[in-house]
Amino acid sequence: MKFVFTDKKVNVPNYIHNYAEKKVGKLDRFFKEDATASLTFSVEKDRNRVEVTIRSSGTIFRVSESTSDMHASIDAAVASLERQIRKNKTRLEKRLRTGAFERSVDASTEISSFVPDEPEEGEYHVVRTKTFPIKPMTQDEAILQMNLLGHSFFAFKNEDAGGAFAVVYRRNDGDYGIIEDET
Repeated sequence: MKFVFTDKKVNVPNYIHNYAEKKVGKLDRFFKEDATASLTFSVEKDRNRVEVTIRSSGTIFRVSESTSDMHASIDAAVASLERQIRKNKTRLEKRLRTGAFERSVDASTEISSFVPDEPEEGEYHVVRTKTFPIKPMTQDEAILQMNLLGHSFFAFKNEDAGGAFAVVYRRNDGDYGIIEDET
């Protein structure tokens, strides 16, 4: 796993980076070789905040933890990531490394903190399927159409981007956002 460290408005000593690399590195057993972990350290209102983003095989895992101690924030973030992975392990099987969930205890290595296996959720249930033609339109037209329908999102072909697939959505703060295809 590759590591990228970012310090925002704080100068974190190397031993904190080493500690974080050691703790997050334990999650390496879940991922294939192409995994990249980005760790961002910051201090906000006397709280030590750690954001961990792991990218592997097109899947992104992100967690943010804030405590009074940087070590505790790192530990909480790793526990949250492990909980996320275990909770969704059946859905993530194809993207995670094979054998990632098999237990192997080596007496010479430190055992990670106990995170109980949460009960697996059932499959997603699609209760309704809707078909409609996706029409080319501008972003403003898509927002208008979304508001006219009273929906919180609307899929369309963006004329401004050469007909690429896009989704416009209403954000919690009342503004709008657009999700576009990279291609």
